[in-house]
Amino acid sequence: MTSKLSTSPEVARAELSAARRWVIKVGSALLTANGRGLDQAMIENLAEQLAALRQRGCEVVLVSSGAVAAGMVRLGWSERPHVLHDLQAAAAVGQTSLVRSYEIAFGQHGIHTAQVLLGHDDVLARDRYLNARGTLNTLLDMGVIPIVNENDTVVTDEIRFGDNDTLGAMVANLIDADALLLLTDQDGLYESDPRHNPDAKRIEYAEASDTSLDAMVGEGGSLGRGGMITKLRAARLAARSGTETVIAGGARPGIVAAVANGESVGTWLQSGRAPLTARKQWLAGMVQVQGRLGLDAGAVRVLRESGRSLLPVGVRSVTGEFTRGDVVALCDTEGREIARGLVNYNADEARRIIGRASSDIEAVLGYCGDEELVHRDNLVLS
Repeated sequence: MTSKLSTSPEVARAELSAARRWVIKVGSALLTANGRGLDQAMIENLAEQLAALRQRGCEVVLVSSGAVAAGMVRLGWSERPHVLHDLQAAAAVGQTSLVRSYEIAFGQHGIHTAQVLLGHDDVLARDRYLNARGTLNTLLDMGVIPIVNENDTVVTDEIRFGDNDTLGAMVANLIDADALLLLTDQDGLYESDPRHNPDAKRIEYAEASDTSLDAMVGEGGSLGRGGMITKLRAARLAARSGTETVIAGGARPGIVAAVANGESVGTWLQSGRAPLTARKQWLAGMVQVQGRLGLDAGAVRVLRESGRSLLPVGVRSVTGEFTRGDVVALCDTEGREIARGLVNYNADEARRIIGRASSDIEAVLGYCGDEELVHRDNLVLS
């Protein structure tokens, strides 16, 4: 499908019906009956809707929360724990129930499922990124619905995605998804909190990069880690690779078909850009960067307007410690990230050659390396 902004919401919504590869994320509040255990009726209803989406020729990856919440119920815990090992234990206990429930529900429609647990390292390392991408694509080719969750049982706070909204966006990047549907307990993004203001207006259609949306989002509830703020961030992450995002209420009957048919439900946050190559999708999806390069105004202009490589002469500062091949953020004179890419020199070498012509590199370092600090093939604009 295309990713064009339209001045007509009706025309724009119709474009969603062209989406053929979907990532659908469902949150804990929907799946766990607000903390009373897994809601099997909701899971069966979701499976029925995704089976119907499959019947119209679409491919589907399901990103599911609920493992920790389900584990809490089985363990008799009333409050979400804060200790990492307790969270990991709850995830381990709950994951088996969650996957079994999906297996039974999809089995009623003759659909096989596969459990896929991902950690940050699986998209941080280029080889593991390609492995994860290949596995998901193979499962889709086989007609299997992958059920993806963060590998909560072993992940640490330092390397976790942070919420399954972000994970959904990363998966969308991995498989070149046309659309990301974030199902939540709210009907979409509102100009103010509808739980406190019954007259709040739903935002039907906006560009994901619209900064005016930032003031309208809030934090999540007690069961999930995500709120509208994480969904907005996920939409912006997905938009980097041309994936359209819809935030919609998962409890509404037939919500998946309504979104896929282009009906005026939920909030569509448009990407406004064409899909990137797979390598640049990977770069765009990096949650963590190892360092920052401060650019002068001329380098910023060249990167934005000409799509050229970053040369040492256009760099004014180096922050952080990184090695050759790490992902670094490229920042303008105000410190705002404008791009990111794989750096060709480690931090110490970069500090020695910044501001210098490429022809000076050998004299400064004692060997002839790459002319560029970041090659254009390994660089993606933010």
